[in-house]
Amino acid sequence: MAHRTLIRHAEVVLPSETVATSVLIEGERIVALDVPSSVRHDEVVDASGRTLIPGVVDDQVHFRDPGFPQKEDLRTGSMACAAGGVTSFLEMPNTSPQTVTVEALHAKLELAGSKSIVNYGFYIGATVDNLAELKAADRTCGIKIFIGSSTGNMLVDDQDVLEAVFAETSLPITAHCEDEATVRANRERLGGGTTVEDHSRIRDEAAAVIATRRAVDLALRHRHRFHVLHVSTAAEVPLLEDHKGLLTAEVCPHHLFFDVSDYERLGTRVQMNPSIKTSADRQALWQALLDNRIQIVATDHAPHTLDEKNVGYPDSPSGLPAVENSLPLMLDQVSKGRCRLDQVVGWMCDGPARVWDMVGKGRIEVGYDADLVLVDLEATREVRDEDQWTRSGWTPWHGTTLTGWPVRTWVGGRTVFMDGEVDDRPLGREIVFDHARGGYWATR
Repeated sequence: MAHRTLIRHAEVVLPSETVATSVLIEGERIVALDVPSSVRHDEVVDASGRTLIPGVVDDQVHFRDPGFPQKEDLRTGSMACAAGGVTSFLEMPNTSPQTVTVEALHAKLELAGSKSIVNYGFYIGATVDNLAELKAADRTCGIKIFIGSSTGNMLVDDQDVLEAVFAETSLPITAHCEDEATVRANRERLGGGTTVEDHSRIRDEAAAVIATRRAVDLALRHRHRFHVLHVSTAAEVPLLEDHKGLLTAEVCPHHLFFDVSDYERLGTRVQMNPSIKTSADRQALWQALLDNRIQIVATDHAPHTLDEKNVGYPDSPSGLPAVENSLPLMLDQVSKGRCRLDQVVGWMCDGPARVWDMVGKGRIEVGYDADLVLVDLEATREVRDEDQWTRSGWTPWHGTTLTGWPVRTWVGGRTVFMDGEVDDRPLGREIVFDHARGGYWATR
């Protein structure tokens, strides 16, 4: 008989309201709400004074596995997820080997099954010559295109190739949007760049806007669902208006919390692609999120070792770890009154699950998977490098005090994080996608 866990006395964030109620888990799923304490159970959790939310879905991570285990792998990345309340992740294809064939995709799924302690899914990457693989792909959330900021044949900048991908495939498409020609011209003008501040001059507003406009045009002309990753500029926001249910977009914590003034303090720790922009851009992204013109908060967790980051610009790599701090960062904004808890749940749990057609994810509802996070909205703690679960062992938010932290995380009804400790057994499950059911716009 399946294990039954009764969570009592929590404030529970449901799809339409937040109420004090109980949640009954049986096996991997939520089987009842608002049940009496006399209901049969094997374990009872007294959640008095705490809040229960759905597990966070991070739809953009780079866990470097296979190929770069010194930075991160599927085990350590998923441990960081568990500690941060992230119960499901979608991982990018620029590993080694690249995830650009159905065979490579299935191999990565098998690898994750032996390593990940949270739920996992993977993108298949577009190249200049793998259209047949994209059309044949299954067991995937969608297609990732690098329109700028990649190497080798994963940089897809040829218009004919892009037209074919949008016209001839059926999976949802997402893209890294930075115009490569603009980036190259800026780099040449600045002599390659000599300080990290030059990174935002090289990967400037124009590079982002040109590429985003190009991708949006492709999506609209070909009537193809398209999701814009890591929006970084105010000028991109008008391009993201809901065009007949085809477009969604996301923003990352580093673009919400950092701007170019932070280079002086943090240096290459905040070197990212797309680059951080101005304070005005940062404020505009927050407003777009609050106005639902941007629907998702995701991390673009992209760890490198500190030795790599410290070599100095322009030789330092772009990317930063964020997966275990994204939820506390947003809960801290709730404590400051900038946004509501139900909005955070929409941006980080329900929204991404619906954008990517995940079955049974993102909500506390009978029949849904028991991917849950118990948070203490009053807990205040300092973020420190030495406390990070990510293998890279650092965070750009080192020294920042945040209010609102996960205290327990369940994945499929099993506790994977509690009292500061992670259960590192590979307990995660492959995410099931139903791309025929209509996605985000069909259920909002």
